[in-house]
Amino acid sequence: MNIRKIRLDDNGHLHTSEDRDEYEKDYARLIQSPAFRRLQGKSQVFGAGSGDYYRTRLTHSLEVSQIAREVARRLGKSYAFLQGNEHPGLILLPEVVECASLAHDLGHPPFGHKGEQVLNDLLRSYNGSSYEGNAQNFRILMYLEKRAGSERGLDLTAAVLLAINKYPASLADPAVVKGVYPMEWKGIHYLRELWQMPEGCSTLEAQLMDLCDDIAYSTHDIEDGIRAGKIQLSNSFFEDDRLVDHIMTEILNDTTSQESMRWEQTNIRHMVECVLTDYYQQWQSVYEQFDRETSRTRREMKARWVNRFANQVGIIEDPANNWKRITFVRDGVEDIELLRTMEILKKLAWVTLIKDFRVQRLQKRSEIMIQRLWDSFIDYDAGRSILPPDWTESYDKHKAIWPWERLVADYIAGMTDSYAEKVYTELFASRSGSIYERD
Repeated sequence: MNIRKIRLDDNGHLHTSEDRDEYEKDYARLIQSPAFRRLQGKSQVFGAGSGDYYRTRLTHSLEVSQIAREVARRLGKSYAFLQGNEHPGLILLPEVVECASLAHDLGHPPFGHKGEQVLNDLLRSYNGSSYEGNAQNFRILMYLEKRAGSERGLDLTAAVLLAINKYPASLADPAVVKGVYPMEWKGIHYLRELWQMPEGCSTLEAQLMDLCDDIAYSTHDIEDGIRAGKIQLSNSFFEDDRLVDHIMTEILNDTTSQESMRWEQTNIRHMVECVLTDYYQQWQSVYEQFDRETSRTRREMKARWVNRFANQVGIIEDPANNWKRITFVRDGVEDIELLRTMEILKKLAWVTLIKDFRVQRLQKRSEIMIQRLWDSFIDYDAGRSILPPDWTESYDKHKAIWPWERLVADYIAGMTDSYAEKVYTELFASRSGSIYERD
């Protein structure tokens, strides 16, 4: 038995054709799922529908999968131990990383991180439970989605499920902020024990997916920001002390970044200033090289930075956990300077895009919409009368294990930005239209 290819619900592969590899089946199940299609209507940075240029969760996921697949292929040729079968978690297959990358954002609700924050606050105030995007991935993949021949879940292979699991812990532990809901953790924990995974460690495939997500975020979101005029290519913008201060504040307030990047060992202000200066000087050079054509310069800058980061991805020993770690590597050791550089670019995108007052206004609007949708559905009798029948039927089947408030959160979280606005308008705005419009 290949324990990387087993499925929790169809271990004998009784309900799948045998003319494709199991990972090819996973790929097909993912890209043909409604949850994957809905990513086209969910915000990445700018609201979905803001324009035909900016990225959505769907295009972001496709770009992460492309980067991850190519890096996995390169690493497979560079590290001899990957050619063996040392451990099921120390294998790096491009097709598995590709599937994980396509699925890594399925759990994000409408309106980006603000939607996630609001749903989490609502659930915690209601019954003390939580909403977390990474955990919602597994709720979708293991229960909410339905494939042909199955009543629940896509029933992906163990390798792909564990490649999506970048936070291998149960949210039943109060100390865990990001992880897996207790119900889905049972299956994930079973697979991890079957693989004999070290506690707290993720597979190489999960680590690569996570790093490539950061690469995409730190390069592509900046490209969108330049296109939108939020990141201005001028000396006055990149040398503004306020911009440096904002980036430093985000770094200092990010405890995860503080722990992993060891910022206390460097002069943060000096490094932020250097990265911003280097980026702007490179922009000027490329801009002149391509005859001062902004759109071409923007694409070239993105490509160069993606290439710079992707080519430095490597694998080092992690003696603290007796495991291996994927990170940026130079001369056989972790390239902490490049990790910090990527983090600064991520914070640049964050403070110039997400923190922009117009984006904050949109986020406030989305917060109000999600709050009022929740208030409309959370009352059991009223909610049953206005939720789609297939959702109430699903609740009746699973109410012994799924409380009503979790179903409400699932329904809202599954909405695209535009569908959330549509339902909100139906409930709270004066409008004309037909009751026969299809949801």
